[in-house]
Amino acid sequence: MENLISRITINPDVCHGKATVRNMRYPVEMILDLLSSGMGFQEIIEDYPALENEDILASIYYAKNKYNV
Repeated sequence: MENLISRITINPDVCHGKATVRNMRYPVEMILDLLSSGMGFQEIIEDYPALENEDILASIYYAKNKYNV
């Protein structure tokens, strides 16, 4: 799991310091919104080809640990 969480970065110069995936302009919040809207991993990756399955898993893991859900 440590490998997954290392994919999440917080950089004040990227997306106003929000948690993002691999220092790219893909906020964790956006990934979670896409999942909650019903999109599957493959659909998200098709729409955002720079993302990987592990990025989506890392976003879920980050949210789980941040909000203790």
